[in-house]
Amino acid sequence: VACAVLSYFLVGIIWYFADENMKKSSLARFHAKQGLVLLICWVILSVGGTVLMFIPVLGWLVWFVLYVFFLVLWIMGIVYSATGKEKQLPIIGSFAEKLSF
Repeated sequence: VACAVLSYFLVGIIWYFADENMKKSSLARFHAKQGLVLLICWVILSVGGTVLMFIPVLGWLVWFVLYVFFLVLWIMGIVYSATGKEKQLPIIGSFAEKLSF
């Protein structure tokens, strides 16, 4: 469960790929996939957010809404993993399911 919770942080994703025992856990694999997709989304939001900041008001609003949305997904993922559930996160869960590792 610890690796599943940490999968929503970079250290957990690294731990998953470095430890062979974690790769055997379906819970850890499930949440590592979702954590990786969420991390990629955060990076895209961070880079794209700088572009959105050049658009007054509307760009700021879009960036803020996306930021809150991904923050909520992050919290949901941590809660699901802490309770031992393999429940997909909205929208990004289907992308994580397609990953194979």
